[in-house]
Amino acid sequence: MTEAAPRSQFLSLHLIETLAAVLPVRDENGQPKTLVFGGVERHMITSQARRRAERVHARNRANAGRGALKDRSMGLRTREWAILAGRELETAHGWEKEKSLVTARAVMEASGLKFGDPKKKTVANLTRVLVFAPSDAGKRIAGHIASHAAEVEEWCAIYLAAQAQAAAQKDRRGARKRAASKPEPEGAEETPEAETPVSVPLPPLPRTTRDAVLLALAPRDAVDIALYGRFLAEIPDSPNVDGAVQTGHAFTVHEAEQIEDFYAAADDAKLDRKRDALSFLDAADDAGAGMTGYQSLISGTFYRHAVLDRTQLRVNLRVAGMDEREAEIAASEAEQEFVNSFVEAFPEAKKNSTASTGSLPALVLAFEGERPYNYASAFQRAVDEGPGGEGPAGPAAVRRLLRHHAFVDRRREDLRTARVLTYDPEIDQLLRELELPGSPAVVELAEDLIR
Repeated sequence: MTEAAPRSQFLSLHLIETLAAVLPVRDENGQPKTLVFGGVERHMITSQARRRAERVHARNRANAGRGALKDRSMGLRTREWAILAGRELETAHGWEKEKSLVTARAVMEASGLKFGDPKKKTVANLTRVLVFAPSDAGKRIAGHIASHAAEVEEWCAIYLAAQAQAAAQKDRRGARKRAASKPEPEGAEETPEAETPVSVPLPPLPRTTRDAVLLALAPRDAVDIALYGRFLAEIPDSPNVDGAVQTGHAFTVHEAEQIEDFYAAADDAKLDRKRDALSFLDAADDAGAGMTGYQSLISGTFYRHAVLDRTQLRVNLRVAGMDEREAEIAASEAEQEFVNSFVEAFPEAKKNSTASTGSLPALVLAFEGERPYNYASAFQRAVDEGPGGEGPAGPAAVRRLLRHHAFVDRRREDLRTARVLTYDPEIDQLLRELELPGSPAVVELAEDLIR
């Protein structure tokens, strides 16, 4: 039996896709995001939007029992961990609703997480930052609280009383400052300076409970945390993870093209009255659209790029507690699902009005190397689709990408196992016609890109 050739540390993925009348990401003004590259403005789909789409795609498949990571532990990024733990205390352990939430919040706050302003109901029980943790973290925290109920409840009563006393002192100091800032009326006696209040110390969380919270929030065996990493600065002794996936911003290979789409929305009730009107005067009262507006839409051919660091992925899984054999199996499965998500997933903004999530790439190029490879420079000169130019941007981008790869491949000894996948019959024909030295093997399935 022939032993499999050793695999390189980095898997580089490059993709060309054409999108029509979409808006996957927007800036703070509702406009498409852009960058300037090669002296012209390009449309951009941010790496954050891409990574989230891929991560959620993989998680949903795993939770549904599909894909390479089916039934594997996955992560959840949310500000609602106290709410989730409180709900578990209520439903699974029979605690009263308000007590459940207050206790869960106090325990997590005393562990180091910061929460929103307690005076604002909408954010009082939300952590100030998104926390990416295994999806069962809330269940684990609730389980520990329930099994150590007497100890936690005694601590919680003291903690909440001290917290209330500290808040009252803070309010009194604020009132004194406001009073001091007002001018004293003439003839008024000077008010003696108030004594500096003694700060109220909050009792520390019992060590066993804090350890349980940190373990629940630790990355553990959540595969998507090992892939994409996480940073939790609020709890210094909670492990952070350097992600194994590097993702670049996608950008158009040509100059930005944008339209302002005017739309008119119908008011069904108004139209029903107009249809049933007995005179043209009544009908005129219900004429016109229910509302009108504009939306920005973009079209174009995009280049995007990502890299998987296989060594980092295995390190993350081993640090999370897997033995070498289990980490190797999980890493192989994670790589398969990562490639599938890179090809299949798409940001869901305006998906119902633009059908953007139905897009398939014109070309995917995958290869291994001893370092990451980014081919953005192949598109520094914007593709010219006009008369005398390179023709349609999709085929032009594919030609450029493959020629760029062939050029680099001749100069870099570490590049190997290059494969391409297309979902476009025109590009498939182009691949047959291109005569490039060492042309990548053409495959028909996403999973074959790494086999």
